[in-house]
Amino acid sequence: MIFVDTETTGVSAHSDSLLSIGAVDFNNPENEFYGECRIYEGAHVSDEALTVNGFSKESIVDVHKMTEKALVEKFIEWTKGISDVTFAGENPSFDRDFIRCACERYHLAWPFAYRTIDLHSVALAHILRSGREAPVKKGHSALNLDSISVMVGLPLRQEAHNALFDAQIEAESFHRIVYGQKFLPEFKEYEIPESLHTK
Repeated sequence: MIFVDTETTGVSAHSDSLLSIGAVDFNNPENEFYGECRIYEGAHVSDEALTVNGFSKESIVDVHKMTEKALVEKFIEWTKGISDVTFAGENPSFDRDFIRCACERYHLAWPFAYRTIDLHSVALAHILRSGREAPVKKGHSALNLDSISVMVGLPLRQEAHNALFDAQIEAESFHRIVYGQKFLPEFKEYEIPESLHTK
């Protein structure tokens, strides 16, 4: 599987643009991908999204950056040779849909499956299995990447979201929950909580 995260200009895969893609090959974690692009002409841009991901209005139209089409083509090329390219991550359908819609915009073949592996579900299963109540806010699950990070002993993000760092956090969190072990060298200083140790 590949842990994939995107930064975008909003939440609609049909009207908003990709800004960056980050990914980690779970079977070969040294194999990572990161790329940024400028927005496609006519894309909707949400100020709130830019606040979250830290991209400026100037940077998203920088003509020195690759196009959205080139970014998606580069990402697809990176996945070639990876034996399992099932998308995984925190809410991976969001990232999958943005990449899929970009493929449709440029008439690129979609080489991935629609099935995804959701870190949220894995974390929720762990909470329920341990006999705790799942956090709920406004009538739905309150788990997000920050709360999962805390649960597995990782630091909270201190700066704007970054697609590669988030993909790394997601892969590390998944590995700690499933295997009870550390995974990536970036997080080796952070100890695993006792509740995640394998028996």
